[in-house]
Amino acid sequence: MPFRYRLQKFLEIRIRKKEEQLQEVIKAQAEVDRIELLIIKNNREIQDTRVNMRKSDPMMYDGFDKFLKHLYQKGEKLEEERQEALKALEIEKEKLREREKEVNVLEKHKEHKREEYLQEQKALELKQLNEIGAQKHFAKTREAKEEEALEELIQEKNDYRKHRK
Repeated sequence: MPFRYRLQKFLEIRIRKKEEQLQEVIKAQAEVDRIELLIIKNNREIQDTRVNMRKSDPMMYDGFDKFLKHLYQKGEKLEEERQEALKALEIEKEKLREREKEVNVLEKHKEHKREEYLQEQKALELKQLNEIGAQKHFAKTREAKEEEALEELIQEKNDYRKHRK
C-alpha cells in the first residue's frame, strides 16, 4: 500500500495560499517599480525644465519657477508614495515568509510521517520474512522427521524380513 499523507489537503491549501501571497508580493513590487519610474520621469522633467529655463527669455522665469515648484512637490508626493509602497511590499513579504514557514512545517511533518511509514513497512516485511522462515524451518523439520520415521519403518521392515527368513 503506497504512502498517503493524511494532511495532504491542508498542505495543498497552504501551498496555494503561499502562491497567492507570492502574487501579492509581485503586485506590490510592481507598484514600487511603477512609482520609481514616475520619480525618474519627474526628475527628468525637472532637468529638462532647468535646461529650457536657461535657454528661455528671462520674462518666463516666473512661470518656470512655478512649474519647477510644482514638479518638486510632485516629486515629494511620489517619494511619500514610494515609501508607503515599500512598507506595503515589506508587509506582503513578511506574510509570504509566514506562508512559506507554514508550508515548510507541513512538508517536514509529511517527510517525518513518510519515514515512519517506511520504517513500519520494513518492520512488517521483516516480520513476514521471519514468519516465512519459521514456516520453512518447521516444514523442513517435519519433513526430516517424516523421512526419519520412514527410514525407521523401512529399517524395521527389513529387520522383520531378515528375522522371518
